[in-house]
Amino acid sequence: MDRRDDDKRNAPAEVVWQGKYQRMMVRGTWEYVERAHAGGLAAIIIAVTPDDEVLFVEQFRVPLQAPTIEMPAGLVGDIHADESIEVSAIRELEEETGWTAAHAEVLMIGPTSSGSSSEKIAFVRATGLRKVGEGGGDGDEDITVHAIPRARAAAWLAQKIGEGYELDAKLWAGLWMIDHNLDGTPRA
Repeated sequence: MDRRDDDKRNAPAEVVWQGKYQRMMVRGTWEYVERAHAGGLAAIIIAVTPDDEVLFVEQFRVPLQAPTIEMPAGLVGDIHADESIEVSAIRELEEETGWTAAHAEVLMIGPTSSGSSSEKIAFVRATGLRKVGEGGGDGDEDITVHAIPRARAAAWLAQKIGEGYELDAKLWAGLWMIDHNLDGTPRA
């Protein structure tokens, strides 16, 4: 390990700016962002309706200055610091899509952009879906819900790229996790 690595690992972290949801950090020569809420974790929800449709959300994202297509997602513990990943995922699914789930299973947790952020995201499979409302997000969000037949989901996403939408690369991981366990075996 050279001195630069030691500088990054052992230097104290310094908050150089803090907002409501994020803060800018410097550790040695490294600059990065971290979530300001408890745990700094987000959840992405993999949800397939009883009619075998994958739920996607469309919304305008300010950092990209473009509309995006994503799987439903949200911060874990942003409302109640002790809220579990599973409870947060079901809450966000209902808020964004109008669907609730009987069960939520955490499949994996990993970094979203390890070179620029300490944020981690949990992939959560929601099952036992039931429509309970319209969705659309909270008062600060303007979300359009798309329920796309699973057999056409990847082609629909590719079409959206051609239409100028920004697509979260994690969408393809989520589609894969509908039918597979993490070790690659087919999901029963």
